[in-house]
Amino acid sequence: MTNRTLEATDLVTEPETAYALAARTENLSVRFAGVPALDRLDLRLAPGKIHGLLGRNGSGKSTLAATLAGFRQPDEGRVLIEGGDLGTAAEPYENAVVTSRVCLIRESGDLVDAALVRHVLGLAASLRPYWDSELAGDLLDRFEVPTTKKVQKLSRGKKSALGVVLGLASRAPLTIFDETYLGMDVPSRNLFYDALLADYAEVPRTIVLSTHLVSEVSTMLEEVLILDNGRLVTQSPVDALRGRGASIVGPTAVVDEFTAGFTVLAEEKLGGTKSTTVLGDLDPDLLAQARAAGLEVGPVGLQDLFVHLTSSGKGARR
Repeated sequence: MTNRTLEATDLVTEPETAYALAARTENLSVRFAGVPALDRLDLRLAPGKIHGLLGRNGSGKSTLAATLAGFRQPDEGRVLIEGGDLGTAAEPYENAVVTSRVCLIRESGDLVDAALVRHVLGLAASLRPYWDSELAGDLLDRFEVPTTKKVQKLSRGKKSALGVVLGLASRAPLTIFDETYLGMDVPSRNLFYDALLADYAEVPRTIVLSTHLVSEVSTMLEEVLILDNGRLVTQSPVDALRGRGASIVGPTAVVDEFTAGFTVLAEEKLGGTKSTTVLGDLDPDLLAQARAAGLEVGPVGLQDLFVHLTSSGKGARR
């Protein structure tokens, strides 16, 4: 690592360990001009896991992230953050102790354009009890973010990289990345993913990745939450969610007979052959029956499940 002077260095004394936090919502509703962005949402984020928050544009992902971080007050219901050094559950809104331990990095950056990068880092260090200056310096070097420039002089990609640095170096017990890496090119995003996994392995905490780049992050995720129109479509461990879908391919009549009891997500026909994507558990006996009937059974990727589960106007049929 090249020499850098981060004005954050002497601002805080770093605790030895960051403690993962849990979060839950109870009947959470947030409205804009009377229109619900979140509609009676009940969910729980288990501590010490990497959660994927998935949804199409306008599904409520950013509103949920902002409410979890205390940036926004619920119209109904509540958010509770608990565990770690917080002890009992507490609401984050206007709670300085909780918000110092919850870091939200948004695509907009929430950065002061006229500030120097090193001053932004210094401010972050003064607000984050688990801030790691050495990690921040290493990431700045790897992303090639200059500390002597003003934020407004950075390219969009470098601003996104600075957001990633702030999020990872905060080592906040609950860290939320809300599409913050969209301004980064593919190599920079891959660098972010690698850095996140490496630091998560060193200091486990609760991480939420809000994204629609499902194929890029699917291998990193442990649990998935899918939102659609402000409501929770599903919350599931990734492996369990992948196991809920299958593609069945074979003669049309045989496929139709076999899939009659499943929720059908999609269908395609080519001549006398049909491919049907179903949602449901295929146990070993069912798989054996399918193959005995001459059908091909294949997995459905997380990206495809996400698309099917959130396709407006394409409601699954039974």
